Amino acid sequence: MSADSDLNLPPKTSLKTFALVGAPNSGKTTLYNWLTGSKFKTVNYPGATVEYSVGQLASHWHAEGQMVDTPGVYSLHPKSADEVVTLKVLYSNPKVGRVHGVIVVVDGTQLGRHLLLAEQIKETGFPMVLAVTMSDILRKENIEIDMNYLSERFGCKVVAVDGLLGAGIQKLVETCDRLPLDQCGNKPDIWNLDLQEKKQSEIEKVAKRALKNDPGLISKMRNVSLTTRKIDAVLMHPIFGLIAFVLIMTLLFSSIFWMAKPFMEAIDHSFSFFAEQVVVLLGENIFSNFLGHGLITGAGAVLVFVPQIFILFLGISVLESSGYLARAATIIDKPFSKLGMSGRSFVPVLSGFACAVPAIIASRNIPSARDRWITNFIIPLMTCSARLPVYALLLAFLFKNESAWKPGLVLALIYIVSVVIGALAAGLLNKLLPKKEFSFFMMELPLYRRPRVPVILRQALTRTYSYIKRAGPVILVLSVLVWGASNFPNYEIKDPAQKLEQSYLGQVGHVLEPIFRPMGSDWRVGIGLISAFTAREVFVSSLAIVFNVTDNNEETQQNSLLENMRTATFSDGGKVFTGASIMALILFFMIALQCMSTVAISIKENNSMKYAVSQLVVFNVVAYVLAVGLFQILKHFIS
Repeated sequence: MSADSDLNLPPKTSLKTFALVGAPNSGKTTLYNWLTGSKFKTVNYPGATVEYSVGQLASHWHAEGQMVDTPGVYSLHPKSADEVVTLKVLYSNPKVGRVHGVIVVVDGTQLGRHLLLAEQIKETGFPMVLAVTMSDILRKENIEIDMNYLSERFGCKVVAVDGLLGAGIQKLVETCDRLPLDQCGNKPDIWNLDLQEKKQSEIEKVAKRALKNDPGLISKMRNVSLTTRKIDAVLMHPIFGLIAFVLIMTLLFSSIFWMAKPFMEAIDHSFSFFAEQVVVLLGENIFSNFLGHGLITGAGAVLVFVPQIFILFLGISVLESSGYLARAATIIDKPFSKLGMSGRSFVPVLSGFACAVPAIIASRNIPSARDRWITNFIIPLMTCSARLPVYALLLAFLFKNESAWKPGLVLALIYIVSVVIGALAAGLLNKLLPKKEFSFFMMELPLYRRPRVPVILRQALTRTYSYIKRAGPVILVLSVLVWGASNFPNYEIKDPAQKLEQSYLGQVGHVLEPIFRPMGSDWRVGIGLISAFTAREVFVSSLAIVFNVTDNNEETQQNSLLENMRTATFSDGGKVFTGASIMALILFFMIALQCMSTVAISIKENNSMKYAVSQLVVFNVVAYVLAVGLFQILKHFIS
């Protein structure tokens, strides 16, 4: 899949086009958001995406122009997919059109490294402007950079900007507006190793000269990261850093349960009241049954878990914005290297906890094809947000009337176990696949910064909305189909159990029950498992409809579903849901690949139908076999 295919680009216009080019963590995307008024998130690790964003200048800047936010790169000599995308934007992207000028974004606290990219842009001949970011940090430390010297050295205007408050943006816009637009950039010359070292030495001298060779300023520049270094002494320690990493991730995933509980209860009561009022207002008829027990019950059974998904995204946004995720990738690099991956795989793997589809796309930045193949293979094993509604329901069954911290810890354990399973799978593939290339991991760690509450809230809300937008239509359609299949062809039958037995769904379920019975499930659970192949969340709404969840003044929808699950029995009188069968279901969902969107993106990204089908078959067969084995063992010990 090309980078272009995933974007809804604005139509090409006659507007002047400016490309923002800079290293990861230079403040490039934050600057883009100020210029265009966009709401794109800023991520503090390289290679988080190989997409680019296109937007027009916001009207309040009183200028016209089109801005392109390119992937963060260290060089115009491409060695990875993100650098290739940036080069294509500059020279050969028909959807962007001709680039008239380049805004080179340079972190003012990292001049010695980031100005090297500016030197490469200068050699191409593109009209350019240097935008020096992190000026708020420099001002706080009383560090003054000689902008006039930098302007003379690079032959362009230099503007200091503050990504936090937006200072300097108007001046940057006016400077871009005055750029000569009749110059075209040439392809960059490739630097050999000797020239690379020579240029790097020159740039370091330029950086010192920009600080006026003032020992005091140079010393202050080094001390800018003093607080960061003190924190890293603990968080990046070989032993304490790993402990901190485990504790931080455990806190993140356990908080999903206990922090969300009051919000979930509020949503649950709201949907229960709404469904009840529909039946009261419309009376007992097929239409009110459809609205109340079909649409509302099906949608409510899943939307009740939206607070948990929001908290997951909020936690990840805090880690991103603070700069910790870059450290986490570095910490995890060494153990990942033992599994045939590198720290670059951490970003896609962590993204897999939200959704496997963008996670697989994010793996494009991994230079090694072998590492990328292994990473893509294990991403579906990560506990994505679509599994949260399922786990929350099953854990609520296991921990009836227990305090929220117990299921919260078990949920954190589920996340940890999913990582362990993924690690085992990666280790096995690492042993089986021949290693033909050497891969290395290099990352520039950003300064720690206090997350901006409005920004992280907006990011979490945007991601949660995207989840609802993606899953909502599927859930509603499947809820309607499951309701219809469970009520017809004999809708007139008054006994709910008998009506379900004779329905289309019941007939199909009974045929399939021998498959699911060894793992402790009956045909009704089997129907839910099959429906989950369209979207895992549908498992919950399917159970709510199949078990004929009804509401009264004393019960919410979720409590009603849980009570029906506790009383559900097989034809021989044995309980369907027991501790053993619930744990078998949890294990099945941990491993099974039930997301067809993931299969589709896997085919595109790996350019192999065989690869994706192998994933689908292997994961589901292994999930079924292990779930059966676990149930057969536990049924003798857990009731």
